[in-house]
Amino acid sequence: QVQLVESGGGLVQAGGSLRLSCAASGRSFTAGWFRQAPGKEREFVAAISWSGGTTRYADPVRRRFTISRDNTKNTVYLHLNNLKPEDTAVYYCAARVGTGSYNVRLNPNDYEYWGQGTQVTVSS
Repeated sequence: QVQLVESGGGLVQAGGSLRLSCAASGRSFTAGWFRQAPGKEREFVAAISWSGGTTRYADPVRRRFTISRDNTKNTVYLHLNNLKPEDTAVYYCAARVGTGSYNVRLNPNDYEYWGQGTQVTVSS
């Protein structure tokens, strides 16, 4: 079992920044961030292996967002920079049990545990 609780969302102007946090408890896991905008499917944003040595990003957020983790604090972060209105969505943290880099996946169906989500709204 892995329990996940996201925080850090909010309202920000275009060009601004936010840091999302995902507090975790339970087993060792690979972490992913996904987002879902109204009327759209949930989409991959970023993922990171247990060690932090492997990361993957979706093209729309590459070079603007950074995923990181601090396993001493059992927390995964998503740093959102240069935000755009199209980044507006509910952001979800997800976990896939396992520590190898091969666990870093882009498909939400490959993740077993999910947080409740945190809203990010970017105004133009």
